[in-house]
Amino acid sequence: MLKRTPLVESHRKLGGRLIEFGGWEMPVQYSGIIDEHLAVRNAAGLFDVSHMGKVSVTGSGAEAFLNQALTNDVRKLAPGQGQYTLMCNERGGVIDDLYAYKLAEEDYLLIINASRCDADWDWLQQHYDHSTVPGAIQLKNVSAQHGIIALQGPRAAECMKAALSGGSIGGVLVGTATDLKKNQAGIFLFNGVPITVARTGYTGEDGFEVVVPADTLTAVWDRFLEVGQPFRLQPAGLGARDTLRTEACFPLYGHELDEDTTPLEAGLGFFVSLEKDFVGRRALAEQKARGLTKKCVAFKMTDKSAPPRPHYAIGQPGGPKIGAVTSGTQSPSLGIGVGLGYVPVAHAAAGTALDIEIRGRPARAVVVPKPIYRKPA
Repeated sequence: MLKRTPLVESHRKLGGRLIEFGGWEMPVQYSGIIDEHLAVRNAAGLFDVSHMGKVSVTGSGAEAFLNQALTNDVRKLAPGQGQYTLMCNERGGVIDDLYAYKLAEEDYLLIINASRCDADWDWLQQHYDHSTVPGAIQLKNVSAQHGIIALQGPRAAECMKAALSGGSIGGVLVGTATDLKKNQAGIFLFNGVPITVARTGYTGEDGFEVVVPADTLTAVWDRFLEVGQPFRLQPAGLGARDTLRTEACFPLYGHELDEDTTPLEAGLGFFVSLEKDFVGRRALAEQKARGLTKKCVAFKMTDKSAPPRPHYAIGQPGGPKIGAVTSGTQSPSLGIGVGLGYVPVAHAAAGTALDIEIRGRPARAVVVPKPIYRKPA
């Protein structure tokens, strides 16, 4: 049986088209993927991402435990700050990419990918069982107790200001949620209920992700939709979320990331702190020292063609296959096919010509700097 978020009936009432995604019944679209995508780029969109996992790590040993488990350095976090980070296996392959928030001293919240909830939880428990860090550690899977709403777009701050009043009572202390800076999180009261608001996102736009107790989620969702009408806020599904993140060149687990691909190959070296010890560090340090053989690149089609799709072959122009597309779509913002894929380092420089095999025929593309879509100045 498919799992459902607390908002499933809200999606049905809004005309959302529900599909199976990673064992969940989720809305892929409401008015249409292109319409929702452009709403996020030009105004604001509201996403239900409650299927994502939530893990609480608390106690005097929480920081040391997470610093051994994750690639980024959690010691850099002050209360109310978050960071993008990864879990790796001993070979340096990615178990998952995630966000880690330090809500208070000795209190951390991990937001993990829905498709990796079970694998992540098992891995964290195994690491916990073999951990030798001093201090107490409490590890809790709180996924079922909370939902997550993502409010994204250039008018997201206006929607947030209209929906939520008052200052934070925890995390980073600010006068209003719109005072949060990028990667900051605060705890606010909504009708007397504590909710966590973080200024992060997965679209390339300004925005917020709101972690809410499951029994309060519908009220928060309805409040945003109500106050967001003057700002052209509209609900958005997984289809627009995917096209937005592809334009922004954000990786998706199972596409750009897996247990046989390292963060360095994926272009995520900035989030790997080799100055500390963590699972997979030795393999990643060795890979960095000897040099990469493949890299994840962004590309645009140069001619009109059907859009590129995952698993399509990437070749040298008129030559052999050299890689494969991991994510591909027709960009609603640019009106042309775009994508991500892995190629040998020698073919990874911006401006390099590629052929993408689309429906059995080569179509010309070019490697471009990341992100693919940049807001006009």
